[in-house]
Amino acid sequence: MKQTILAIQSVLPAEMASLEEKFNVIRLWEQRDPEQVIQDQRENITGILSTYDSKGVSARLIEALPNLEIIAQFGAGYDNIDLTAAKRRGVSVANTPDVLTDDTADVALFLMLNVARRAVEGDLFVRVGKWQSGARMPLSTSLSGKTVGVFGLGKIGRAIARRAAAFNMKIIYCSRAPKNDTPYVFYDNITDMARDCDFLVLACAGGEGTKNVVDYKVLSALGPKGFLINIARGSVIKEDDLLIALRNREIAGAGLDVFAQEPHVPEEMIKMDNVVLSPHVGSATVETRAKMGQLVVQNLLAHFNGEPLLTPVAA
Repeated sequence: MKQTILAIQSVLPAEMASLEEKFNVIRLWEQRDPEQVIQDQRENITGILSTYDSKGVSARLIEALPNLEIIAQFGAGYDNIDLTAAKRRGVSVANTPDVLTDDTADVALFLMLNVARRAVEGDLFVRVGKWQSGARMPLSTSLSGKTVGVFGLGKIGRAIARRAAAFNMKIIYCSRAPKNDTPYVFYDNITDMARDCDFLVLACAGGEGTKNVVDYKVLSALGPKGFLINIARGSVIKEDDLLIALRNREIAGAGLDVFAQEPHVPEEMIKMDNVVLSPHVGSATVETRAKMGQLVVQNLLAHFNGEPLLTPVAA
């Protein structure tokens, strides 16, 4: 008998088809009354497919499903899953790390390049005819020779550092503990690192441990020539403080792929010319999203076959 999976959001069509071939899948996003569907199927649901951009899996949902065994997250981050409730119930949790490392690191670099070299502004400069009319594009900022401070030197942080090094940039980093296998200079305090870098790149995990860690103090340390890049989670930045720093030109600019209340972006930020905005596309390539979907299916199959999860999350 096929297991029943509650899919909160969809993955790509091919991977969704693979999931539905192997499991009974409830497409929750298509239901007129999701709460009633969950209530009607509560005894049957043994797995959940969650996604990084969904409301996730709350303690309330976990407790409502008495036979739930596994939550498979489509995404590397899992701060939208109540791990405490999952652990209390003995529910396994898996995510999709590693397969999205390179694409997410690429986004960090394109945000750095775009905000420093004013690429978005330059594109508009040409499109509206300013160049043809004889106007001069304002000068931009070079990456070469600058210092990148990476907050969170995990796999994505390291991939960002490698790319930055190819641009002849100096790498420093801040994490919970020094990494003995890296040549980069370690900081145990993000404010001190911000003071010493030109680009502060956030590549840490989300959640309570990093919530609002980048506040006005950190931004002031980054200073009027410094750029902030965020490909982590919107919760890492105290957004009101960032708006003040950008408005007053207390930092040079920001490149943001994530926001505090996605998909909402503050109207004031949208109007700023020293910010490059991206709609949370760190892993958004056909190749990577397909790999992520395949890994979700593989984790679900492994669990129900009594095998170890490929990419378990430690609750």
